[in-house]
Amino acid sequence: MASLKEVRIRIASIKSTQQITSAMKMVAASKLRRAQNAIVGLRPYATKLQAMMGDLSASAGETASAIYAEERKVEKVLLVLVSSNRGLCGGFNANVIKKANELVHGQYAEQHAQGKLEIMAIGKKAAEYFARRKFISAGIYNEIFDNLKFENVAVVAEKIMKDFANKKYDRVDIVYNRFKNAAVQQLQVEQFLPLAPQQATKQPLMRADYIFEPSQEEILDDLIPRSLKIQLYKAVLDSYASEHGARMTAMHKATDNAGDILRDLKLMYNKARQAAITNEILEIVSGAEALKG
Repeated sequence: MASLKEVRIRIASIKSTQQITSAMKMVAASKLRRAQNAIVGLRPYATKLQAMMGDLSASAGETASAIYAEERKVEKVLLVLVSSNRGLCGGFNANVIKKANELVHGQYAEQHAQGKLEIMAIGKKAAEYFARRKFISAGIYNEIFDNLKFENVAVVAEKIMKDFANKKYDRVDIVYNRFKNAAVQQLQVEQFLPLAPQQATKQPLMRADYIFEPSQEEILDDLIPRSLKIQLYKAVLDSYASEHGARMTAMHKATDNAGDILRDLKLMYNKARQAAITNEILEIVSGAEALKG
C-alpha cells in the first residue's frame, strides 16, 4: 500500500487537475455559445443561396463561372482538412485525420501514389500530422481561427477556386466536423469543386418568375463564387463550433473522472491512516507488555 505522503501528493495533484479541467469546461462552454449562434445564423442563408443558385443555373447558358462546374478526369486532388489549433477535445481531430487517411489510401490511392494529391490544412493539428508524414502541402492556414471572419476564409476559397480554374486540381474535397449539438459532431466529406449537380427532389420545384437586372449570366458569375466562399466559411464555422462542443464534453468527462479518482484516493488514504494508527497502538501495547515483563 502507498505511504500516506504519496497518497496526499496524489490527492493534491488530482485536485489541481480537476480545477483546470473544470475551468476549461466553462471557457469552452462560453466560446461554444458564440460559435453556435454564428453557425445557426449562417445555415439558412447558405441553404437559400444554394437553392437560388440551382434555380438560376438550371435555365442559364454558358457563363464565366461555368469553369467551376467543369467535370474532368480526376488526376490531381486537393483535400482541405479543417481541424483545430489545440488539443484536449476528445476525438475531434483524430476523426478528421482518420477520414483523410481513408480517402488518401482508398478513393485517392492512385493519385497519392503518383504524387498528385495535396493537403491544405486549416488548423494546426492536421497540419502537423501530415507534415510529419511528408505529404505535399498546398498551404497551412492556422491563423484563421485567431480572427474567424468571412473575409479571411474568402481569401482561402479564392485561392482554391483560382487553382481549380487553372487546372492545378481536378477535384477538391473538404473534410470537417459538422456541428449538431454540444455532444455530437458529425464528420463530413463535401465535394467543393467541381460544383456538384443539383439533386433532384421528389416534389416539383416552384420556380420564381425572376426579373433579372443585370442579366442572368452576370448574376450567376457573381453568385457562384460567393456561394463557394460561403460553403467553405460554413465548413470552418461548423468545425469551430464542433471543436468547442467536443472540448466542453471532454473536459466535463475529465472533471467527473477526477472526482471518481479523488474518492478512491481518499478511501485509500483513510485506510492507510487507519493502518498506521493501528500499528502505533500495537507498538505502544507491545512496549508496555515488555516493560511489565
